[in-house]
Amino acid sequence: MKSSVALTFDRLRLYLAEDDLTQAILDELRQTLTVDRVVLYSFNSERIGQVTFESLSDRKLSILISSGADECFNSEYSQLYENGRIRAIADIESEPIESCHRDFLRELQVKANLVVPILSDLKLWGLLVAHHCQSTFDWSANDILAMQATASNLSIVGDRLDS
Repeated sequence: MKSSVALTFDRLRLYLAEDDLTQAILDELRQTLTVDRVVLYSFNSERIGQVTFESLSDRKLSILISSGADECFNSEYSQLYENGRIRAIADIESEPIESCHRDFLRELQVKANLVVPILSDLKLWGLLVAHHCQSTFDWSANDILAMQATASNLSIVGDRLDS
């Protein structure tokens, strides 16, 4: 029988391995989509979210520590994403979005945005978000499929961390 210290160490090793895996997944997705930033925005049990992982083309684009929650993101949006909503914004300046959301995206230097839900047991676990920060961008069906496949893989990682 393992001691509690050994069990804790094994669990810590699993978490570290999962962190490395999550980072590798985001890095690969960013390179595949040729975007400036990919973030994993995860929710806790009270539905409060935060950026927990990011992959960047330039370190100056980091939002891991500095980004707060989008004040426009409320339970209505949470429900839409839990129901499978995918949001592709080619140009934040011309898209009909709430002004507070546009301001939030501007603060993050976002020009184009793609958001896909990460579901675990049909519950919203997080959001996978891709950003173009240099220019606007028309998201393709293949971009969306790549994001959905990645979100599916990340939901498995989330399931393992929650257990």
